[in-house]
Amino acid sequence: MTTRYNFLIADDIIFNRFLLKEILSDLANQTHEAQNGREVIEVLKHHSIDIILMDIEMPVMNGMDTTRYIREQLGSPLNKTPVIALTAHNPSDFFSHFQKAGFDHLITKPYSIEKVKQVIRSLDNIKSP
Repeated sequence: MTTRYNFLIADDIIFNRFLLKEILSDLANQTHEAQNGREVIEVLKHHSIDIILMDIEMPVMNGMDTTRYIREQLGSPLNKTPVIALTAHNPSDFFSHFQKAGFDHLITKPYSIEKVKQVIRSLDNIKSP
């Protein structure tokens, strides 16, 4: 039996959220969406989230600042929620910045269905619902 998760997809572009929701459909128990970091924090406070997929470039509060806020300002267990960075940036240029911000993994755009699922499966040993 496949483990099913409560996902939070954070991206300001509706098409990206739709695409990820489709990719994750067979792994999802529930999927919540946010368009910016402030919305991410509100969703985390009101819903049980197992994994966050966080775009880096968002208005209001970007993914780097949001992940830092989760790690530094939210109490346990929220601050331990796995966060996967979603970016079009070259990972070799920014990987240390992503790690310092508190991301657990990094996926580059355009998304590969298998890559997304592989990263989610790798989190099985980090967090189980």
